[in-house]
Amino acid sequence: MESTASNSVCRESVYRELFQLHARRVRNFLYYKGAGAEEAEDLMQEAFLRLWRECERVPAEKAAAFLFTVAGNLFLDARKHDQVVLKFQRHAARQTTGVSAPSENPHAQLEHSETLDRIEAALAALPEGQRTVFLMNRMDGMTYNEIAQALELSVKAIEKRMSLALKSLRQALKNRD
Repeated sequence: MESTASNSVCRESVYRELFQLHARRVRNFLYYKGAGAEEAEDLMQEAFLRLWRECERVPAEKAAAFLFTVAGNLFLDARKHDQVVLKFQRHAARQTTGVSAPSENPHAQLEHSETLDRIEAALAALPEGQRTVFLMNRMDGMTYNEIAQALELSVKAIEKRMSLALKSLRQALKNRD
């Protein structure tokens, strides 16, 4: 998309279209980095607010990269603790205080819960770059090209991160069987 007055980010219709295209993905990106649902929503809105404030300086074709970069920086500014440690602390708190919903088959429910815990732990153990790429692809359905543009990386880098993530996840889940 060539940057012209007709597709300027400062035009409300262009800005609205950018919001519709990228809001969910930016919010999920923040969530995958470790933000809670409310925090991810707040930071996503702040990223779009900054895009609006900088609309004259950001070409429309660079808006997605701008949003993901700003959102990532906002997250880092807001979060001073290691997100993996925090995620485990929250998970542990939920496990010690949570009450399981009744099920017709308690054994199946326990097995399902343990599998989810193993998957969550395996994902949390991934390096942030691998985890982010994996979740953007598998949860948001983004292509490698879309992820590369959003994170301002090469498609090869995305492919490598995804390959390493899949290898690590397979190994982690295999070792726990």
